[in-house]
Amino acid sequence: MTATVIAIDGPSGVGKSSVSKETARRLGFGYLDTGAMYRAMAWLAHQRGVGDPGDVVELVRGAELEISTDPDAFAIEVDGIDVTDDIRDPEVAQFVQTVSAVPEARSELIERQREIIAAASPGIVVEGRDITTVVAPQAPVRILMTADEAVRIARRAAELHGAADAAHVDSTRAQISDRDARDAQTTNFTTAADGVVTLDTTHIGFDESVAAVLELIGDRT
Repeated sequence: MTATVIAIDGPSGVGKSSVSKETARRLGFGYLDTGAMYRAMAWLAHQRGVGDPGDVVELVRGAELEISTDPDAFAIEVDGIDVTDDIRDPEVAQFVQTVSAVPEARSELIERQREIIAAASPGIVVEGRDITTVVAPQAPVRILMTADEAVRIARRAAELHGAADAAHVDSTRAQISDRDARDAQTTNFTTAADGVVTLDTTHIGFDESVAAVLELIGDRT
């Protein structure tokens, strides 16, 4: 039986990771964080001092990448090294473009993502930046999560620092804006493509966002 695929895209701080995980839990589905795969490859490239696009492609092709699809036990390994915590280091985020901006490296990771999706049962929630348009454009449920930039920055500040006061918001703003600007050069995650439902979470919380996603899934599957 073909797995049910739920594709969710969106910019930084919109809440797509937490909402995607909870949706997967509620449905008994797997969960795939595609951004973690790019971060893992960026971590490896940084560790090995690889920056040339051709070398990056070879690095990605030769790497053994293992990622958990259990929403309650996320883990990721590269060449047998557990990098689950390492890829969340803000420094790693600065190197993601080293991988994501190289078309052949993207293609390699997209194929791996599709293999994981194809092996999923009974379904999988996949989140990232180009899932609805590139990785799984035929998914029965495709959602673009959005929110006002100020709200996204405050949410990410609270996530990273435990508070959304002025100082933490200011320190987070550049990180969010810079990452979105870099990623916008290779993917469109701000405008919904045809057939993709936009879910604006500016004025709704986590529980309401999950409920909205589950309702969309119920309507379309």
